Amino acid sequence: RKQVSREYGSPQLSKKRAGVPLTEVVEPVDYEEYVSSHPPGAEPGLLRQLLEFPSDDLELLLQERECATIEPPVPEEDGKKHAALWSLRYLRYSTTQTPHNSERQREKQKGLIKQTFELDEAAIDRQDEQVKDDSKRHSVSLDDTPRGSWASSIFDLKNSTPDALLPSVLERTAAEDMDCRNAENRQQCRHADLLGLYPAPDEDEAVERCAIPEVPKEHSGQRIMVKCLSLKFEIEIEPIFGSLALYDVREKKKISEDFHFDLNSDQMKSLLRPHSPHVAISTLARSTIFSITYPSPDIFLVIKLEKVLQQGDIGECCEPYMVMKESDSTKHKEKLEKLRAQAEQICTRLGRFRMPFAWTAIHLLNIVSSVGGLDRSDSDSDTERKGTWNERKKKGFERMSVGEDMCNFTNFRPATLTVTNFFKQVSSLFMHISDGSVLPRCRRLSCAPHYCLSPELLHVKPYPDPRVRPTKEVLEFPARYVYTPHTTYRNLLYVYPQSVNFSSRQGSVRNIAVKVQFMGGEDPSQAMPIIFGKSSCAEFYKEAYTPVIYHNKSPEFYEEVKMKIPANLTDNHHLLFTFYHISCQAKQNTPLETPVGYTWIPLMQHGRLRTGSFSLPVSVEKPPPSYSVLTPDVQLPGMKWVDNHKGVFNVEVKAASSVHTQDPHLDKFFTLVYVLEEYSFPFRLKDVIITEANVEAELKASMAALKGALLDTCVRFLHQLMSKLILLIVHPPVIAGQIVNLGRAAFEAMALLVNQIHKNLEGNQDHHGRNSLLSSYIHYCFHLPTTEPVSPPYATLSRAMARPSSLLLSRSKSLSNSNPDLASTPATPDEEVQRIIGSKGIDRSHSWVNSAYAPGGSRTVLRRNPNSSCELKQASERPCNRMSAFIETASILCPPSRQILLHEELVLQWVVSTSTVREASLQQAWFFFQLMVKSMSHHLFLSSRLDMPRRQRFPDRFVDDIAALVCAISADIASRYHKDVELVDRLNSSLAFFLNDLLSLMDRGFVFNLIRSYYKQVRLHTAQSPSSLTALRMDFIRIVCSHEHYVTLNLPCATLSPPASPSPSTSSTTSQSSAFSCHVQDQGVVSMFELSVPFRQQHFLSGLLLAELSLILEPDGEGVFFLHKKAISALHSLLCSHDADPRYTDPQVRSHIAQLYLPLIPIVMETLAQLHDFTDTSPQRVRQASALVDDSDPDNGTISQSVAMAIAGSPLPHSKANPFTLPSVAGRQCSALSTECSRMLLVCFLWVLKNTDAGLLERWVSDLSVPQINRLLDLLHLCLSCFEYKGKKALQRINSLTFKKSQDMKARLEEAILGTIGARQEMVRRCRERSPYGGQENVRWRKNVTHWRQNADRVDKTKAELEQESVVDGNLATEAALIALDTLEIIVKTVVMSELKESVLGGVLRVLLYSMAGNQSALFLQHCFSTQRALVYKFPEMLFEEDTELCADLCLRLLRHCSSSVSSVRSHASASLYLLMRQNFEIGNNFARVKMQVTMSLSSLVGTSTKFNEEHLDSPFPEQVQDLVFNLHMILTDTVKMKEHQQDPEMLIDLMYRIAKGYQNSPDLRLTWLQNMAGKHSERGNHAEAAHCLVHSAALVAEYLNMLEDCRYLPIGCVSFQSISSNVLEESAVSDDILSPEEEGICSGKYFSESGLVGLLEQAAASFNMAAMYEAINGVFCPICPIHEANRDFKKLASVHGKLFNKFNNVYNQRMFGTYFRVGFYGCRFGDLDEQEFVYKEPSITKLAEISHRLEEFYSERFGDEVVVIIKDSNPVDKNKLDPNKVYLQITYVEPFFDTYELKERITYFDKNYNLRTFMYCTPFTLDGRAHGDLHEQYKRKAILTTSHAFPYIKTRVNVIHKEEIILMPMEVAIEDMQKKTQELAFATHQDPADSKMLQMVLQGCVGTTVNQGPLEVAQVFLSEIPEDSKLFRHHNKLRLCFKDFTKRCEDALRKNKSLIGPDQKEYHRELERNYTKLREALFPLINRKIPQLYRPLPLPTTLTQSLEKFKWKKTESRKK
Repeated sequence: RKQVSREYGSPQLSKKRAGVPLTEVVEPVDYEEYVSSHPPGAEPGLLRQLLEFPSDDLELLLQERECATIEPPVPEEDGKKHAALWSLRYLRYSTTQTPHNSERQREKQKGLIKQTFELDEAAIDRQDEQVKDDSKRHSVSLDDTPRGSWASSIFDLKNSTPDALLPSVLERTAAEDMDCRNAENRQQCRHADLLGLYPAPDEDEAVERCAIPEVPKEHSGQRIMVKCLSLKFEIEIEPIFGSLALYDVREKKKISEDFHFDLNSDQMKSLLRPHSPHVAISTLARSTIFSITYPSPDIFLVIKLEKVLQQGDIGECCEPYMVMKESDSTKHKEKLEKLRAQAEQICTRLGRFRMPFAWTAIHLLNIVSSVGGLDRSDSDSDTERKGTWNERKKKGFERMSVGEDMCNFTNFRPATLTVTNFFKQVSSLFMHISDGSVLPRCRRLSCAPHYCLSPELLHVKPYPDPRVRPTKEVLEFPARYVYTPHTTYRNLLYVYPQSVNFSSRQGSVRNIAVKVQFMGGEDPSQAMPIIFGKSSCAEFYKEAYTPVIYHNKSPEFYEEVKMKIPANLTDNHHLLFTFYHISCQAKQNTPLETPVGYTWIPLMQHGRLRTGSFSLPVSVEKPPPSYSVLTPDVQLPGMKWVDNHKGVFNVEVKAASSVHTQDPHLDKFFTLVYVLEEYSFPFRLKDVIITEANVEAELKASMAALKGALLDTCVRFLHQLMSKLILLIVHPPVIAGQIVNLGRAAFEAMALLVNQIHKNLEGNQDHHGRNSLLSSYIHYCFHLPTTEPVSPPYATLSRAMARPSSLLLSRSKSLSNSNPDLASTPATPDEEVQRIIGSKGIDRSHSWVNSAYAPGGSRTVLRRNPNSSCELKQASERPCNRMSAFIETASILCPPSRQILLHEELVLQWVVSTSTVREASLQQAWFFFQLMVKSMSHHLFLSSRLDMPRRQRFPDRFVDDIAALVCAISADIASRYHKDVELVDRLNSSLAFFLNDLLSLMDRGFVFNLIRSYYKQVRLHTAQSPSSLTALRMDFIRIVCSHEHYVTLNLPCATLSPPASPSPSTSSTTSQSSAFSCHVQDQGVVSMFELSVPFRQQHFLSGLLLAELSLILEPDGEGVFFLHKKAISALHSLLCSHDADPRYTDPQVRSHIAQLYLPLIPIVMETLAQLHDFTDTSPQRVRQASALVDDSDPDNGTISQSVAMAIAGSPLPHSKANPFTLPSVAGRQCSALSTECSRMLLVCFLWVLKNTDAGLLERWVSDLSVPQINRLLDLLHLCLSCFEYKGKKALQRINSLTFKKSQDMKARLEEAILGTIGARQEMVRRCRERSPYGGQENVRWRKNVTHWRQNADRVDKTKAELEQESVVDGNLATEAALIALDTLEIIVKTVVMSELKESVLGGVLRVLLYSMAGNQSALFLQHCFSTQRALVYKFPEMLFEEDTELCADLCLRLLRHCSSSVSSVRSHASASLYLLMRQNFEIGNNFARVKMQVTMSLSSLVGTSTKFNEEHLDSPFPEQVQDLVFNLHMILTDTVKMKEHQQDPEMLIDLMYRIAKGYQNSPDLRLTWLQNMAGKHSERGNHAEAAHCLVHSAALVAEYLNMLEDCRYLPIGCVSFQSISSNVLEESAVSDDILSPEEEGICSGKYFSESGLVGLLEQAAASFNMAAMYEAINGVFCPICPIHEANRDFKKLASVHGKLFNKFNNVYNQRMFGTYFRVGFYGCRFGDLDEQEFVYKEPSITKLAEISHRLEEFYSERFGDEVVVIIKDSNPVDKNKLDPNKVYLQITYVEPFFDTYELKERITYFDKNYNLRTFMYCTPFTLDGRAHGDLHEQYKRKAILTTSHAFPYIKTRVNVIHKEEIILMPMEVAIEDMQKKTQELAFATHQDPADSKMLQMVLQGCVGTTVNQGPLEVAQVFLSEIPEDSKLFRHHNKLRLCFKDFTKRCEDALRKNKSLIGPDQKEYHRELERNYTKLREALFPLINRKIPQLYRPLPLPTTLTQSLEKFKWKKTESRKK
């Protein structure tokens, strides 16, 4: 390593100093070595926990498996099982499992103290003030009242009550004491965790999130409870039995087992008591719970009814129910009695047998979609209905659900159904169910009912009282596969007899019943009582009978027989079916039941349970002995079969079992494993005899074949399958004395199985791609096998494995010469030992650990390793030749054992795996990693190795394998990232989690080196696609850093001396020179704040993270937005976890943790140029900061100009940056950070500043150069603007905007479709809408604006939530500002001693001033004023001797706070202002300076601040300041009226205009007010007016500059600006007396200078540019050019001319200027506005309706809705006719008016819209008072208005000073109309380029048939007769000539049209010509009739005649020549 050197003054703080570049990873410190050599005892109390992991870090928990039922479901022979969970005790502190989400954040924020903000206080005050009486609603008088006449009535300063004084502040104390007191005060009431106030880290970025998997549990779908309430018929004569089941019609499948219920009365039940004396309570259930996994619209609930068997078919038995009614009892009394007696007999005789009775189906969809109680027929109508009867049955549906809310039955409310129609039971069910079509929905509840029985009749918890009638859970048969592993024991068998055909059977075989029995052997007594009873009977039976169909030889059955079969089935277990003929009539000598046939099904065959459909032959005789091992298909000798041994009986057998897989592949595998475990050779497996010789091959083949097994079954038996595969790895079986290596086969099977599950169950994964079934298996079910298999005849050494030495060097080499399965099996044990010796000890067994252990109840008893002597003793008993070999190798071999450690085997198999297996294991790397980690932790715990040093916990060989594996996987990540993005992403995070886990188990230094090797591999490939790999690295390091002991891993208490390298090298000795001891030297402090080599070694993980961050933020790097976000949010998340961690609450501990992040400060300082500029509200501005200043220039020690201007010049707290600052030089653009990233980075920066030890920071700052300190100041300034409090209003506005947006979109869409909104209105609306964040109109769609991101999760927030949000926001703003203040104090404290203080202190004060300008809390402002007072006290010369601006700004800020509505702020601000004056006075300077600054500041404040509150300006000033106070008092009175008109922009500008006019004698103050007006105009978008305000300002400055100094190149005064505007002359200086030289402070502002003048003019040019008035820009630049020429500033001249070049080019673009309206005010309530007329200038394309609506709405708010009336016409208003109690507005559209002579000069569009003083509007009228009449009576009034000033002016409304009216007679009106038409025609004809559509439209309007009445009618009215009045002769003639011109133009237009049209329009053109001809013919006589009086021949004088003739002759002569 190179010597770390220090480069003073370089801003590249962290890049240049590191000896190892940041792109390389340094060699980490040897962690275990360091920890052992620095015992924790050396450190004091709280810090001790930072030094080492706690001793109880890892623990093993045995968690009992939860059992849902009271009795365990397992068969008697199994015991209780435990899940072994290893857990990291402190993992709860890690972000992997305890994320910092918004909910947790909100919980922590609940107890926050609300900060007081003036912004919110003022808003409350304003609300109170809005309730005003009408007397205050009069407008202000605009006449020239003398200044100060408003004052006396407003408030009385002398008599107002003062605030409390702050005596301690006014006392004189020493500077040191003041600093100490201030520092103490600042530390009180501080918020400990800054990040708890900042929005929680983004959930999307939290790659380290890793939720604990769910506990495996049995599958359960959506659950519906069905309760059977009653079953009643019209007659009650016999018991009826019911059953329910669900069917899915689409899948043609029964999807639940049957539920049997009995709703008979006790009387009916008593008829059957002899047949079932013992009734079990479980059979009395009347309610059941169905589970539905796949809800579908085709699910039906089928109800089947049965009755006791009786003589007669179903039709006969049903007849009484269809015919008779209980109500007709008298009529049928005898018949009923007879039927009842008959039923009693039948029940006594045939009570055991049933017959089908009726059925119906209820469509579940109908119940779900129609809610509430309803009475209706619910059966599906069927055309084949075999008669119905009124059977009423009520069923109450109750909803019930468990688990997540994922179902589709969302609207399911309890419904009670009355089913009135049933079908007679005929044949197959599916014939009668029709299809449904709508998807049902059902709402699920989460409560589980009490008194439930599981399908096995076990009591489900809770079951308080066993005597209560239960509810039965019914087992579901899902319609499709359900992928859930079995977690409870279940072993049920369902038998479905389907049909039997005895038609060929001789004898009386008609009433057939099938008896089903489960036989344990062949003896009849071996029938097992495992068949479930139905209803009102015993719980279990030995047999079950099917219902009988009367007189049917080939019946079809629907019976379901449910059995609970034993766990261990043998070959003797079988199902026996006995067929009986039931004799219904009681005859003598005829038995009740006659056996007529037998058949059976052996249940076990080749170790497999037989299920499925069977077609069995039926034997007529009893089967012979030993029949049960054969199937009935075998033709037994001497047996008679029905129908020649054909299959006449169809039956289906289904199993719901967690014991029997029913899959051939799985069965074979489990059987072979069982054979090995029991060592039961030989074993017959189908056609193969398994012997010791072939068992290995068969087992391997069965493992390879597992991939062919059905996935559903693999998943159901996943836990058992995995456990067996792991068992085969851990305990390799011994066959014939040889250990069989099955490691590879098991690993391959496992890899392929896991991969298959992952691929097919993609919906079941978390965001890391982990399958939840597999992760829950590892977490809960996996544990190391704890019992050794039974020992074989003799034991041998563990299997040998020749490990290649090249394994670590290259994976490819290791693949070639390494195979875990030895190629040849050693012939003898001796050869095996020889081979082990021959491999030089690099073998598997040399460090195997025999860690056998056994479980004992709920506690695990640990057994230590047997010692070697015991093993040696065993070995000595072996044959001699073995013994010698063993003893020779004892030195390198551990005691032999058959126990292989799973993690060691896994890692080896993985490293040497190839092709598909390797690919599969890579795809699911996470699974094997987690398996290894759990295996390692169990091993450590169970072998008591947790107390051992970490280096001795695992053998070297295993450690090497881990290294090889990590290296190989890192290489895979690096080489495959562009091919398989998803896989690499998963692999990367899996590796990171693995290493994170290893940090808790292995040598931590080793794991650090693994991380380093990963980085090396990944960095090799970075060149090709840096951003992808950088993203992977960021995710990797973020996951590793999420370790719960991350802080400890970084050695936070280590001193930064480079540690001794693990291998001594020359570099390590040189690096010692940079070491420093605990009393840190300066060089040491520097390396603590840098990413130096020692820092990155000692703090390895944080060094990696910060290095990544630094590289990503490099300005030259690819500034990929998502990488910025990744890096910064990783850091943010870590700091959040420290803040939230209860272990690190102590400040001393926090400061040590902050040391891990010290380099962040310089990193952020370097990034300053890329951060979002929060001081400017325009979107996406990048900082143009002093980061770009050349560092070698020591004089450049100020804050960059843009920042300084934003601090000093912006008068509003967070308005747009002041547009009147001097132009600044723009810097170089860098890759900018988004708003959100900048904000997050700044909050992390503040966290480090807050928690770092102040002394350390001081030492660091003292070493910084001036540019670096200024950069730090810039950063603090940025932090202040970034976290500034926005106020409740802003939060509400954001909230309402977010909410409104969604509502508005629909309405807008409708408007657009229906066409109710025009494009113009849409445009106007968009222009008017303003977002609360300045210019960011599109902020809704910009994801990187934090404010919107915070609101994205919930649209509408409650008032309480908004209130809480504002509290949090306020606390964050306060804490951020206080941290900045602390840092400023440290900077001041440090630079006091240095000679550079002057260049830094100004910057400090500017930041301080900026903080005062913002919206700050009262708490912060108190501390801020304290700091400011201390600063002024210590360095008064800074304010009073140097920069005027600082003094002015300070006065401005203090004055603003003197008017605060918060009394404590007022007191402090007043004290500060008073002390400022006292200080100034004591220094001996002229008091007038401060006086002038204060006066100007207050004027500026009053003019611009909407928040300035004069009522609170009553402060405790001493007497010598009274003069100043009353001076200010005069200004203050102006604000009263301004506040009243805050909402009326025109009136507000008028008032400001008035005030500015009042300061005609005070140029400084007039300039201030003109600028205030410009600011107001700019805010409202009136750029032309803003430009004119600036031109007036410039004229004012020019006027006084001209008087002060005589410069030929400066403008001579306001006359120079006359070309821009005629209004500017009003800025002429009033008199020379104003400039009295002894009055200090007059014209001393920064604008009264040459540069100030240029700045104003450039601002004016910018505003003209925004107003698109490019022509005016020339006039603005004219005065600038001579100044630049005089200064020989050719760059600026080039810039000016370049701008002019661009602007003049823009002149030809289409532009739109203002629209003008005349507004008249009438009504005494308007005050002085009454009868005043104004011309208003509105934005272009403003319609009359818009301004009317605006003014009406505004004045309605002022005077009330009923009071304001808009006069709709433009006629003169008669005041006498108006209601005196109302106010009237008359609004008329006016156009600029020009005399003919003016039009010669006003040629362009700009000319006609600039310098306008005359306007015109027309009013049509008739003599009888109507507005419109016939042509001959239509008059028109033209009104011409003249305004006092020309538009545009410094205000948008100007008084009308003159009005002239002209009245046009009807004929003159006609002339104007015809001239207008003719002009339109001429324009359309000569348009270039020609527009045929436009031309045709105009032509059609002139000659078209539909409208030719227009021109023709005018001619007929006015030209048909010569007028009698000679005065009209000339008008008549003028109209006639107009028509002549009109017809000529029509002809020209037609000619033009002919040349433009295509062939398709020729007919249309001919039609136009015909119309024209007609029009011309009609007009011809009218336009050729001349008035003779006008055409009398005038006699010419003879001389004139002769001279004319001579002229003609001369002309002809000349032609001849």
